[in-house]
Amino acid sequence: MPLAFELAVQDTAGIRIAREIGAARVELGQALALGGLTPSAATVEAALEAAGDTGPEVHVLVRPRAGGFHYDVDELDLTVRDIRHALGAGAHGVVIGCQRPDGALDRDALAMLVDAAGGASVTLHRAIDVTPDPVAALRVARELGMRRVLSSGGASSAVDGLDVLRALVAEADGAIEVMAGSGVNAANVGEIAATGVDAVHFSAKRTVVSDIVGASGSVRMGSAADGVGGHEVTDADIARAVVSALAAVLRPAGTAARP
Repeated sequence: MPLAFELAVQDTAGIRIAREIGAARVELGQALALGGLTPSAATVEAALEAAGDTGPEVHVLVRPRAGGFHYDVDELDLTVRDIRHALGAGAHGVVIGCQRPDGALDRDALAMLVDAAGGASVTLHRAIDVTPDPVAALRVARELGMRRVLSSGGASSAVDGLDVLRALVAEADGAIEVMAGSGVNAANVGEIAATGVDAVHFSAKRTVVSDIVGASGSVRMGSAADGVGGHEVTDADIARAVVSALAAVLRPAGTAARP
């Protein structure tokens, strides 16, 4: 397929689905419902084993906490350590982002994190979408030598940020990859791909609710309003549907699908 696609996953089951659908990469994280956090060292290790030598590249999300992207000295130190641990374990790249109090990207902190990656592939995550000027943020990422940016075009869903995605593609001019993500599904992936982005990113996730008899949402486990709630998993059928829709819009006119 001429347009790369990346699957956001949280576990080895997600890695196996990514292999099946032919994903170029996975973004490996945890707590996707919180926007994603750094996965455990064991999760990284198991994911790399599941991907093997012929599976998708494993790019590890390194985000020390939820609640924004402005980090203090201790959080940045932790991020540097997690970058080194992930790449030392064999990950192909890392996914990072941090901001200044005014909302702009924190160039100095990002430079430190890129340096910690030691030449490995670095993706700027959707912190770009909450900066005052995503196009200016892309310039910073390009100047720092990052490989790609993941963006929804400054909107909650990529399908609502098409104009900004087009502007990012124009500004990138092939010098840095632009990958569209957030809310990408089978119904809108064609429209998103038509912006000229280099790749699309999707999670294909569904929520699994506990089937334990007597489980009750009235007992809170932390500060989350949904209490016990459920957990999210990668859904193979959803993933296949997105890939099929993408293949259909990218297929040359008059060319039949493979049987």
